Amino acid sequence: MSKDIQIKKGLSINLVGAAELETAAAALSNVYTLNLNDFHGITPKMLLKQGAEVKAGEPIFYNKNIEDMLFVSPVSGELVEIERGARRRILKLKILADKEQDFVVLPTIDVDSATKQDIKSILLKGGCWPFIKQRPYDIIADPDTTPKAIFVSGYVTAPLAADVNYILKGKQAELQAAISALAKLTPGKVHVSVGKSDDSPLAALKGIELHKVSGPHPAGLVGTQINKLDPINKGELVWTVSPQDLVIMGEFLLTGKFNAERTVALVGSSVKVPKYYTTKIGAEIATFLYASGVTEENIRVINGDVLTGSKSRPDGSLGFYNSTVSVIPEGDDYEFFGWNKPIFNKISNTRALTFSWMQPKKKYDLTTNTNGEHRAFVVTGHYEQVFPLDIFPMQLLKACMVKDLDEMEQLGLYEVAPEDFSLTEFICISKQPHQQIIREGLDYLQKEIG
Repeated sequence: MSKDIQIKKGLSINLVGAAELETAAAALSNVYTLNLNDFHGITPKMLLKQGAEVKAGEPIFYNKNIEDMLFVSPVSGELVEIERGARRRILKLKILADKEQDFVVLPTIDVDSATKQDIKSILLKGGCWPFIKQRPYDIIADPDTTPKAIFVSGYVTAPLAADVNYILKGKQAELQAAISALAKLTPGKVHVSVGKSDDSPLAALKGIELHKVSGPHPAGLVGTQINKLDPINKGELVWTVSPQDLVIMGEFLLTGKFNAERTVALVGSSVKVPKYYTTKIGAEIATFLYASGVTEENIRVINGDVLTGSKSRPDGSLGFYNSTVSVIPEGDDYEFFGWNKPIFNKISNTRALTFSWMQPKKKYDLTTNTNGEHRAFVVTGHYEQVFPLDIFPMQLLKACMVKDLDEMEQLGLYEVAPEDFSLTEFICISKQPHQQIIREGLDYLQKEIG
């Protein structure tokens, strides 16, 4: 099979507000928050009580179903609040940070001579295991399983997403340590994808199967690459790790410290000076949001990119897996006769009343307005135009909605994650929540089949 991947189906969404290749230090956050919604499917059991002092890298809670899976604090300080919801379910953990950071330092290991069990044990103990996700189900990987392959996507196609090549500069040692460790966890290959014409630090790593990718979004999604390189059948597992999480894992393996530092791209048309900021997981978004000149009031702050991110408040916290914060205008206005006139300032995959196809390089200033309301599915054939996976998207969505297990399995639900349907959701004239439908389908499949 060719090492190159060329995607033709898809849609690149060019937006105003890409980050300049310039990095500044974000203001220090007073409070750091771990949002338990970031860890889908985890039942947390607390190791510390409210008011306890904690060091950076010290375990705060563990997974009830896998007790060795620890979740650690990104900073040192005081655990000031355990926010709970219905049935005392833990929602958020808030840590008041110390001015001087104090780290837990674990003994390092020689990755090259370490065994598979040594690698698993140190990653679990150090709190780095949650960075490893698995498919099927798009959840944190079970350390008692073995994947047939591991995938890392260094090719970015999501709108305004952080430039991986820029973020990873100077991190060669950390990346290699993480890759060498991951290679011990699978009998298969560690697949690493980069852009066809990119000068990526990932391309120089040893012990990988390198793939050069080209094409529109969603070519950069790891699900697209899995589908083209090593599709998942029933009973099989693959693991995935994002490039910036590799850096945290690699630094931990080299130093014994869990350093939760992130380089985050603040992007969007509502940002006057979009650029990169160094901060930490769980930091208050406000510590770098207003430094770039975000002064408008009617804005939407998105934790992640505009297609897959979650709505946040300006005083919200950076998500555990996020390296992008997008800020765009809130689309709460009504456009009179918007459905019945030529459209020049919006993106569409059709040529009906829209002219974006005539200007493929134009950048657009879009809002959150969905330009329509929820309605029953309309069969148009448009999903297949932007969905490069060898899967029938409409049929799979309907199977998930009616909870038809046989159809869900046969149509390829094992292989997908909600983000794989972000583009079909964007172009959906029926305004159906595709990502939510897939998430609920995956949860139901896992519950029924395990």
